[in-house]
Amino acid sequence: MTLYLDNCVFNRPFDDQKQIRIKIESLAKLYIQDKIKKSGYKLIWSDILEFENDNNPHKERTQAIEKWKNIATIYVPLTADIQDYANDITKYGIKPKDALHVASSISTNADYFITTDDGLLKKINKSGKIIALNPIDFLQVIQNDSEHN
Repeated sequence: MTLYLDNCVFNRPFDDQKQIRIKIESLAKLYIQDKIKKSGYKLIWSDILEFENDNNPHKERTQAIEKWKNIATIYVPLTADIQDYANDITKYGIKPKDALHVASSISTNADYFITTDDGLLKKINKSGKIIALNPIDFLQVIQNDSEHN
């Protein structure tokens, strides 16, 4: 299974954990990362992930997230084709940087795009380009797969 996690997901454990949804999404994200390390799930990393992470003003977050670049098995450089595809994706109301994430994930035939951004989830799923889920919903996919295998 090939996964693209956007920066919202990578940063979720650094958000205010007093909010129950954020705490549960953080736990789900950590579980997904454990599956990537131990179960052969493939993680996609991209130039846009690197750009956003490098521009994070919180250096401890940047360093923690940057480690996932080395764990990723697929790397998506920012090419003219990715940029063109991202421009096309913006017609669904997706912001340009988010569209670069989506285009990067689609270019590698990712099985799932994981984000905690509700607005982005709705727009991606409305586009029909890729299945987008929040980390909690993705855990249900994992559970269903394990029950049917």
